[in-house]
Amino acid sequence: MVVTIDLPSAEATRALGAALAGVLRAGDLLILTGDLGAGKTTFTQGLAGALGVRGHVSSPTFIVAREHAPGVRADGTRGPGLVHVDAYRLGGLGELDALDLDASLDDSVTVVEWGAGLAEALTEDRLEIELVRPRGGVVDMDDPEAGTRRATVRGVGPRWEGVDLGALLRSA
Repeated sequence: MVVTIDLPSAEATRALGAALAGVLRAGDLLILTGDLGAGKTTFTQGLAGALGVRGHVSSPTFIVAREHAPGVRADGTRGPGLVHVDAYRLGGLGELDALDLDASLDDSVTVVEWGAGLAEALTEDRLEIELVRPRGGVVDMDDPEAGTRRATVRGVGPRWEGVDLGALLRSA
């Protein structure tokens, strides 16, 4: 299943992450694709907030991978941890393997920014999320659509068969 949703603001991008958190469980992999400024880290912030993980979520560009321990959610339950990876500087699958994500994959939700072409090898089940931002020209700040991003969410593998991502994302 493939679902596309417009994201007119950073808050809408965080809300998308929060909406997806409602169906995620330990072992789930999300691969985020998009240009600089497309909203990958903003999406992950919304996801992390809804999962209730500990620590501030920021771009892991220079650290490559950050682990966020599970915390207590707003409803009092404890969710999975979060592993947030930035694969931009990785030279290939060997460097991704060196991060030993397999060890934490079963206990956490793993988000890999810039992971297309690399992270698919981690598991057959994943969500592929492409975030696209407007390009070129001068942005007219009076135009409410000028900054609208678009997210395309694709469930891959048996884990996502039968999951109605469309209904979930419409509530975001």
